[in-house]
Amino acid sequence: MVRVDRVVTKGGDGGMTSLGDGSRVSKADPRVEAMGAVDEANASIGALRTHTRTHTEEDMMLARVQNDLFDVGADLCVPGTSEDRLRITDAAVARLEMEAERMNATLPPLKSFILPGGTDAAAFAHMARVAARRAERTVVGLDDVNPTIRRYLNRLSDHLFILARVLNESAASDVLWVPGANRS
Repeated sequence: MVRVDRVVTKGGDGGMTSLGDGSRVSKADPRVEAMGAVDEANASIGALRTHTRTHTEEDMMLARVQNDLFDVGADLCVPGTSEDRLRITDAAVARLEMEAERMNATLPPLKSFILPGGTDAAAFAHMARVAARRAERTVVGLDDVNPTIRRYLNRLSDHLFILARVLNESAASDVLWVPGANRS
């Protein structure tokens, strides 16, 4: 169990922070940037969940994802891939794939690209999706990282895209892209 005795430590006032292995790095370090991007994705999902309370199954999926993203953060904060630390696993990736496949099976096929929007819940799902994509881009540039993190974040953005369509009343409220619609 994690125990936090003090939140304000002043240890980062000089622009440095500690990783999970005790090493000190700049807050501008790419690993710290990746950890922050994962945290932003998690916060975006938290905001999305304020719109999914009446969608019990979807909200439970998102609760699992938020917990997984804390596991991803714990994984990222300790460089390397040794099994003696908390690491995101292939089982989490497989669960996202299964959930995405199950949701997608209920939707009509795509006939156009979809613009982010529609219902409030779907718009927040798209915001979470782009946050997950940004997290994925920051992780891709890291060395000495668990490769499952990349797969998890890639699947997560797909999962959130499909979820947005579900939250758009099973795609009825999808906002379709009309190529060249505003040309004179």
